[in-house]
Amino acid sequence: MAFSSNTNAGGPMSEINVTPLVDVMLVLLIIFMITAPLMSHKIKVTLPKADPNEKPAEVRTAPIDLAVEQDGTIYWNDEKIDEPVYKARLATAAQQFPQPQLNIRADKTTPYKVIWTVMSDAKAQGMVHLGFVTTGKKGQPGVE
Repeated sequence: MAFSSNTNAGGPMSEINVTPLVDVMLVLLIIFMITAPLMSHKIKVTLPKADPNEKPAEVRTAPIDLAVEQDGTIYWNDEKIDEPVYKARLATAAQQFPQPQLNIRADKTTPYKVIWTVMSDAKAQGMVHLGFVTTGKKGQPGVE
């Protein structure tokens, strides 16, 4: 705390020492002068033109119905196929754009090991969209 030297009372000064404040303000001014030109650097980007009246064309692919029996027999859209043909068709379907949905139907008595093998084969070939087909109660449609 600063004390006055010209009074006999020796009380505290009522003036603020502005020298540190000026030093801080000058440092801030220099920092802003250096960083301001860096913030105004612009990069030219060519943006696409959007037409709000134009709707994108939807490409739909038919889903693949894959039925699996208890013994591991596979039916591709109700056509019985063997394992090499099944894997080749999966690889072909996985490369389509957009990729079709693979709907797996299995009997109640089919072991999970067989279904898991079918799913892992589909994943290994690159299929992303897998679904399961079940039947609902009597009078209700099937649930996917």
